Amino acid sequence: MEKFRRASHAGSWYTDNPKQLAEELEGWLRSSGLTKSPDVRGVIAPHAGYSYSGRAAAYAFGNIDPSNITRVFLLGPSHHYYTPKCALSTATVYKTPIGDLPVDLEVIEELKATGKFELMDIRIDEAEHSMEMHLPYLAKVFEGHQVQVVPILVGAVSSENEAMYGQLLAKYVDDPKNFFSVSSDFCHWGSGFNYMHYEKKHGPIYKSIEALDKMGMDIIETGNPESFKRYLLQYDNTICGRHPISVFLHMLRNSSTKIKIKFLRYEQSSQCKTTRDSSVSYASAAAKVDYSSSS
Repeated sequence: MEKFRRASHAGSWYTDNPKQLAEELEGWLRSSGLTKSPDVRGVIAPHAGYSYSGRAAAYAFGNIDPSNITRVFLLGPSHHYYTPKCALSTATVYKTPIGDLPVDLEVIEELKATGKFELMDIRIDEAEHSMEMHLPYLAKVFEGHQVQVVPILVGAVSSENEAMYGQLLAKYVDDPKNFFSVSSDFCHWGSGFNYMHYEKKHGPIYKSIEALDKMGMDIIETGNPESFKRYLLQYDNTICGRHPISVFLHMLRNSSTKIKIKFLRYEQSSQCKTTRDSSVSYASAAAKVDYSSSS
C-alpha cells in the first residue's frame, strides 16, 4: 500500500508551480558555480522558505554528483513534536511538485529492527518542514536517476544518544552509494527567539552573530562532536539542527571512510543593527572524502 507524504509546505514556503520551482532551483544551482564531485558524500543545508534560504542551499546541493548515489538519508530536527529519540517516517513516498522520492523501506525496516527508533505519524511528518525543504533540491539534482530516501527525524537527543545513533548509522557512510542530507539553520537572533547574545568587540550586531556562527562552523569542520557540544553549552547558539549535526559528526567519526566537512556559504536573512531587529543565519556545507589523511 502506497502511503504518500504530501508536499505540505508547497504553495507557502516555496512555489507549488512545478515549472517555476524547477527554474528557481536551476537558477540557484547554476549561479553557485559549483563543480559536482563524486567525493561529496553529504551536505549540511538550511531549511527556511526558499525566498530566504534557497540561494544559500544551492551551495550545498550544487556539489552533488548524482551518478553513483542510490540512497539519500535525510536528517532533520523536530520543530513541533517532542521526542528524545530519532523517529522514522511511515510514508512510502515523499512527494514534491517536481517529482516524487520513494522511501527505502528495506533500510527503514533494518533501522526499525534495532529497536532504537520510534515511528512518526504521517501528520507529524507533514507538519515538519526541516526535511521537506531539502526534497525539491534533491528531486532536481537526482532528476533522471533512481534514488530512494531514508527520512530520519532527529528529536531532542541526549549527547549519549547522539553518539549511539552516530555509531548505529556509521556503517551506511562507508557505502559510497549512500548520501546524507543534514538539515539545519544557524543563529536565530532577536527577542522573538529569546536569543540576543551580543559581543560589542565585533562591531554591529550582525557582525557579532556572524562571528558566533563562524566559530560554530569552524568547530563543525573539525569533526569533533564534543567540541561542538561545549560550544553550544557555552554560547547556547540557536542552531536548530544541532542534534542532526551532532549525530552526523558521530557518524563520520565512526565510519572507516575519512570524510571532512567544509562550509562554502554563509548568509543572514537580514542585518541586525538594533535589539528590535531579528535574523536567521543560513550556512551550507559539503562533506567530502578526505584523501590527504591516510590514518
